[in-house]
Amino acid sequence: MSMWRMVIWGLTKTGQGHSLTCVIFRILMRINVRVLFVILLLALGVVFYVGAITSPIIVFVFSICIISFLASLYLARWVLAKDEGPPEMGQISDAIRDGAEGFFRTQYGTISKMAFLLAAVIFCIYLFRSTTPEQEASGIGRFTSAYITVAAFLLGALCSGAAGYVGMWVSVRANVRVSSAARRSAREALQIAVRAGGFSAMVVVGMAVIGIAILYATFYVWLEVDSPGSMKVTDLPLLLVGYGFGASFVALFAQLGGGIYTKAADVGADLVGKVEQGIPEDDPRNPAVIADLVGDNVGDCAARGADLFESIAAEIISAMILGGTMAKRCKIEDPSGFILFPLVVHSFDLVISSAGIFSIRGTRDSGGKASSEDPMTILQRGYSVTIVLAVLTFGASTRWLLYTEQAPSAWFNFALCGLVGIITAYIFVWITKYYTDYKHEPVRMLALSSSTGHGTNIIAGVSLGLESTALPVLVISVSIISAFWLGQTSGLMDENGIPTGGLFGTAVATMGMLSTAAYVLTMDMFGPIADNAGGIVEMSQQPESVREITDVLDAVGNTTKATTKGFAIGSAALASFLLFSAYMDEVATFAREPFKQVDIAIPEVFVGGLLGSMLIYLFSAWACSAVGRTAQEVVKEVRRQFIERPGIMDYTEKPDYSRCVAIVASASLKEMIKPGALAIVSPIVIGIAFRIFGYYTGQPLLGAKVVASMLMFATVSGILMALFLNTAGGAWDNAKKYIETGVLGGKGSDSHKAAITGDTVGDPFKDTAGPSLHVLIKMLATITLVMAPVFL
Repeated sequence: MSMWRMVIWGLTKTGQGHSLTCVIFRILMRINVRVLFVILLLALGVVFYVGAITSPIIVFVFSICIISFLASLYLARWVLAKDEGPPEMGQISDAIRDGAEGFFRTQYGTISKMAFLLAAVIFCIYLFRSTTPEQEASGIGRFTSAYITVAAFLLGALCSGAAGYVGMWVSVRANVRVSSAARRSAREALQIAVRAGGFSAMVVVGMAVIGIAILYATFYVWLEVDSPGSMKVTDLPLLLVGYGFGASFVALFAQLGGGIYTKAADVGADLVGKVEQGIPEDDPRNPAVIADLVGDNVGDCAARGADLFESIAAEIISAMILGGTMAKRCKIEDPSGFILFPLVVHSFDLVISSAGIFSIRGTRDSGGKASSEDPMTILQRGYSVTIVLAVLTFGASTRWLLYTEQAPSAWFNFALCGLVGIITAYIFVWITKYYTDYKHEPVRMLALSSSTGHGTNIIAGVSLGLESTALPVLVISVSIISAFWLGQTSGLMDENGIPTGGLFGTAVATMGMLSTAAYVLTMDMFGPIADNAGGIVEMSQQPESVREITDVLDAVGNTTKATTKGFAIGSAALASFLLFSAYMDEVATFAREPFKQVDIAIPEVFVGGLLGSMLIYLFSAWACSAVGRTAQEVVKEVRRQFIERPGIMDYTEKPDYSRCVAIVASASLKEMIKPGALAIVSPIVIGIAFRIFGYYTGQPLLGAKVVASMLMFATVSGILMALFLNTAGGAWDNAKKYIETGVLGGKGSDSHKAAITGDTVGDPFKDTAGPSLHVLIKMLATITLVMAPVFL
């Protein structure tokens, strides 16, 4: 079966239950390969033609993205060519694949219905909102503006959903191949997991970049931008905000639903299996083990793919808005370089991350034992290659696109801003690794606290998580101030001689931080794939030497997942700052008066800040309690099966895995609605309520000011809470892994049981509430940006 037919077949299987989707893919299956190839070439021709009319820079972006897609197909073909091992491994992998794809189908069916409902609401709101002077001058009425925003929203949601599916599609096929490779070589297993993650990462980043580029080029040609009487190119990025909102919307619900699923199954499996029955992790006798392994794919792969897609989309759009605004104020003759710079940076991200991925080679280890070289060292070496190339390509990009005769040295200042961002990303990865890797003191001290009981383990974990917020906040503070100062001193001035490059400098720093996003996402995808591989090895009862290899990879995967979350939080902080700045610019444009500061001494504005902080804590509480309620159902079911089927423990009876999968899937879909709705409804209700209050009290911009305050406080509170939850959860997990290596009594000891309790408490922290928070922060920023005219 050819590669494209394998993909179509997988999509068809996933699309069962959606008749339209199924019919479309069945038609594609019947199309002759040559005909499909001709259709694809024609589509590419149209895309490149539209790009050529728009800008040579867009053509460059399209070319890099197409090449990266071809490279990702090579990686997929390479991974899928590996053997799946003995039949017992394949049977377990098939069960995981069916469970993951079934849940994905149901979850995204629910999300799509909510997306269409929200799209209708947005359309109605835009029909009655005001328009900007630029839109009025170019003849873009309310209907056209509503249509553009809704189309961008739905495209962003569609691409985000596709990114999530890609993340899961490869993981459910790579896990068994990593398990099989672990029987031969630790290094080969590592390489398969990395390349499988690399395929997903390159597709996710490539889709984010090419989606925005196509939307930009289409609007440019359709609206005849820069023609006499038409919209100026510097105002075009504001039309893309719907795309970011659509990506945020899907990412939030994907992260919530997937996070609740994976952690409820994990907690239920651990509490009964490890603590009560004393059986190993991923033991085939545990009825919840398949649900746990399915959760790794829907929570850590599909959700993380949508998450990083949203991060990149939000950062690109906000940077394009700020670049266009600055170019207009400085009256730069050709502003396209400042607007399209983010797309070029992420195009180079695909190139340099590919180099990092391909730098990890596979070598056969003697005797099938765990490799003498630490897998984390190998992954860090690939990251170092990517970092070096990022510095070089970022400098070249700034010289190419940000050079202007008005300020000949400005490009160098912006290159330094990018360097600040790259260094910030590296430090964030190092800090998170320090607090979550058991090779370092914090996790070892946490493990030691387990020797005196469950309570001391919890106290030590909470204190470690609280302490871990300090260094990242200092790093973010220094990077924002440094980048703003470098941008402000770049020499770019507005018509009044006032420096205007500060905010764009922070935007460039954010781009620098995300300039290695594809490789960081590769390391993240590596984690759940390695985790699944260990589960398959345990359930198929492979030799202990094979499990030793997958245990090492799993422990490294826990650290890489934690570092990716730290990376995502840092980028979310900078991206939210950019989106907040873009929001203030948009409010000023619609209100036709300056809007540069928010005075929290005004009681209503201060209350808005309190409401924003409250939103973070309430959202976290609902996310964690959702995991707790679902886990209780799993615990009851697992206990029931152990009581009613006593033969499970001596392998004479088989557990009912499907029952646990069904319980978790149904509960997680129901539980994700309430916190997700809270995130969407809160800023709209607060903004409209205070707009009405401001109307009657003679404060015309009160609604916009209160929403701005809410966004500021929510961002600050959310960053700190996410850092605490992610780091504490990751540290608890690896403290347990450290004890399982044989220290402090090893598996089954009292220390191990206390560490399991800590890991259980940390599960909803690190994989549900924590990751959902940084998505929430960016979604609040994008929804306020889209709804800004409603608050006036």
